[in-house]
Amino acid sequence: MLEDRLKSVIRDIPDFPQPGIVFKDITPVLKDQELSSAIVDELAKRLEGMEIDAIAGVESRGFLFGMMLANKLGIPFIPIRKQGKLPAKTIAESYKLEYGQATIEIHEDAFVPGSRILIHDDLLATGGTVVAASKLVEKLEGVVVGYAFIISLDFLHSLGRLTRFSDNIIALARYA
Repeated sequence: MLEDRLKSVIRDIPDFPQPGIVFKDITPVLKDQELSSAIVDELAKRLEGMEIDAIAGVESRGFLFGMMLANKLGIPFIPIRKQGKLPAKTIAESYKLEYGQATIEIHEDAFVPGSRILIHDDLLATGGTVVAASKLVEKLEGVVVGYAFIISLDFLHSLGRLTRFSDNIIALARYA
């Protein structure tokens, strides 16, 4: 089962990036081409039949599988980056992290109004980042059609924050 394979490879890094946080590190997954391909294949399978115009990946780990998934589905990939990293005109959204505050941006011309956007990130923790990404999509008059995560920390109870935008939430490895 893919979830078991993922959980056997994802490593816990205690007290990173600050004391009290247990970071779920996916870098060991990246060393395994077969597992990485299985992740993309499984996400694509779960998205079958869904109308998606583009995938928006959240910096930086959301770029890794988000781009591969967009390529597999034959649709554009849209980067959502930390403030000041995109070169053209952007809009921004600030949010709270588990351990601070941040601002993310998207290009104003990332997609046309009415586009159906899937948001991808490697991990769903408190949901702050993807809620901010969802607000950016809405500011550009796009529709959030769903979310795709490799990991969901369900014990943080953040799924409810996302259902305002879409209740189509995929996570390959869930931690209760």
